[in-house]
Amino acid sequence: MSAPLPAAVEQILTSHNLDFQVQIIASDNFANVQTTLFRDNQGALQVFYPAGSLLNLEALQSLTDRQLKPLNQTDVEALCQTKQLQNAPSVPMALGVDIVIDNHLLEEQALRLNTGDEQSIVELGNAQFKALTANAISGDLSICESLLQSTQLDGAQDVDDITQAVANFTQLRIKNRLEETLEFPPLPETAQEIIKLRVNPDADISDLTKIVEKDPALAAQVVSWAASPYYAAPGKIKSVHDAIVRVLGFDLVMNLALGLALGKTLNMPKESAKGFTPYWDQSVYAAAAMEALVRAIPPKQRPSMGMAYLSGLLHNFGYLILAEVFPPHFANICRYQEANPYSNHTYIERHLLGVTREQLGAWLMRLWSMPEEVCTALRFQNQPSFEDENYEYANLMVIAMRLLRSHGIGDAPLDPIPAETYERLHLSEEKAKEAIDNLMESAADLNIIAREMAGE
Repeated sequence: MSAPLPAAVEQILTSHNLDFQVQIIASDNFANVQTTLFRDNQGALQVFYPAGSLLNLEALQSLTDRQLKPLNQTDVEALCQTKQLQNAPSVPMALGVDIVIDNHLLEEQALRLNTGDEQSIVELGNAQFKALTANAISGDLSICESLLQSTQLDGAQDVDDITQAVANFTQLRIKNRLEETLEFPPLPETAQEIIKLRVNPDADISDLTKIVEKDPALAAQVVSWAASPYYAAPGKIKSVHDAIVRVLGFDLVMNLALGLALGKTLNMPKESAKGFTPYWDQSVYAAAAMEALVRAIPPKQRPSMGMAYLSGLLHNFGYLILAEVFPPHFANICRYQEANPYSNHTYIERHLLGVTREQLGAWLMRLWSMPEEVCTALRFQNQPSFEDENYEYANLMVIAMRLLRSHGIGDAPLDPIPAETYERLHLSEEKAKEAIDNLMESAADLNIIAREMAGE
């Protein structure tokens, strides 16, 4: 079977009399060149750099002396359509715009390039690639993602990383205690009461109802959640008690109320990365995905539904902390995400700050005495090989967020999910994908819930 080659790409390759091979994309045969498109008042520009690396925006600006901004997905698609391409090719000059090459690519012996067709790649040798880019600007523009990984994944290292990041940010002498330095608001009273209720063996529905009803906004959201088409409850939901008894259940409402209370503690950032899922959308989908995956696990092996649900609801809490603690840098983080859509956000945050949102989120959850299962899920949600205590919740987060990313939700890594991660949970890959596929059929209902939680 011959691989498809778009006309715009074929014209560029043949006009330079290059020897090349067109191949079908497969799991073991994929492009090793990435590309990002930018624009300024001089026009569009395309940057090429190695797969598995982070594009350094400061280095790009220094090299080009241009105030470049990443193109959003709509603009990228419009540019590609002018050349009858499905997506942006990593074949230089195929789009007819200015190009910049990272020096690391010029050292590669074999370069596999996206053709702009979702089914094919084209392979060039080093000499052919250099001939194609002879007139391009080149420079050291990328950072290998492996250099940005944390070598230690423990609480003590997290505190050191956070302290160092704050020290670098403030350029002031850091106080002895990190929690004094960051000056976060205390755990909300509602959340404190719910945590106490969780460990009370005699707690009942009336106790939970009283706590939730003391906060009218929280009560309204719980009732709204239960009344949403997603749960398809018979009849009208008239009260928090009704929501607990008839629809959601004690455990789910307790964790939903706790997640909502914490989510309102910090302000939503005014800045955001264009093309990525908003905070409350991610929270709603992640909570629902965790719930769906737990139901797909055999009953005897299932972890706590409530803990899984709460972990999903709070999984991106560190995003709010980044905006709260590092406001001038947060805008830069957003721009880096736009320019590096293939990269895990943890690489961007470690490059710019030396600390990640996962570290910050887990640290604050522990400071607030949240359940250790939730702290672990937040901290290791991008670590599919994590096997220590409470691994179930971290592994579930890996699966939930990567499967959601395949549907365009969230910003989890695009990496495949190892078979071992499924096996540890006694969850088959087929059932997990089926659970998320079924969940996405209710996307319209989940979007309504997210809009309400965001106050829109």
